[in-house]
Amino acid sequence: ESAMRFVVFGTGGAGGYFGGRLANAGEDVTFIARGEHLRALRDHGLRIETHTGEIAIRPAQATDDVAGIGKVDAILVGVKAWQVTEAALALRPMVGPQTSVVPLQNGVEAPSQLAAVLGIQHVLGGLCGTFSMVSAPGRIRNIGGASYVKFGELDNTSSERTEQLRRAFERAGVSVEVPPDIQKAMWDKFLLVVSFGGAGAVTRAPIGVIRTVPETRRLLERCMEEVVAVARKRHVALADTVVTDTLAFVDSLPPSATTSLQRDIAESKPSELEAWNGAVVRLGREHGVPTPTHEFIYGSVLPLELRARGKVAFPE
Repeated sequence: ESAMRFVVFGTGGAGGYFGGRLANAGEDVTFIARGEHLRALRDHGLRIETHTGEIAIRPAQATDDVAGIGKVDAILVGVKAWQVTEAALALRPMVGPQTSVVPLQNGVEAPSQLAAVLGIQHVLGGLCGTFSMVSAPGRIRNIGGASYVKFGELDNTSSERTEQLRRAFERAGVSVEVPPDIQKAMWDKFLLVVSFGGAGAVTRAPIGVIRTVPETRRLLERCMEEVVAVARKRHVALADTVVTDTLAFVDSLPPSATTSLQRDIAESKPSELEAWNGAVVRLGREHGVPTPTHEFIYGSVLPLELRARGKVAFPE
């Protein structure tokens, strides 16, 4: 099978890791990056440190200029949730009649944000899991645990393009699935991350502590129950056992685990609060579903978020 032309738009932990695995397997991958990260990619290639050794992509095709790339087969969108609409506008020149755009963000709003700009026919539903971060310019560190990617047509039909994508990830040795219901898969992940992320941000505790202290375990559970209530109103087919199943998964995580939301808030960086707990509150209001736990978490964390974005200052 001939190599597919991929673009990774936003070469962060997830984009860099999955794009690197595809490039390592011989696919034609162009990385969109900026600044120091871009210079390092150009000068030294992309290096991915894993617990089983290093993957080096040398040379790596990297640029900050999308105009010269031309039309591609697939675009992996690896930017932060609040950058998706802006990314969609920048992607336009690379989207040809056959191009699929795969969002990898945590959250449930990226497909509609991309579709609003690019047309729904180009957009797949998608999600991923990986404990990977940019450790230095041009370097991605993967700290182990399972990495996977899932995507599918938004109407859950089977298609040649999702099959072609699936085969590419399979050749790259990445755990890949086209779930029977992509909305369900995205909401399953959403339910986990917004509950874990929100509880982590307000408690500042790692998951090993949150799940052990009965009061915070209950907080986590209430967060999950509210997400289920919103999902049901949106006709997302979550399993009846989803809260129990997700808590069991939480119990299997390494005790030191935290989410990007919690880490960003702790480091006074802009976070994905709006797309996580903020989205639960927004979608809850839209559907008349009360979400008091997420409202409390969102309201508690919002001042730190606004400070990180330079919107408010805390007086000395």
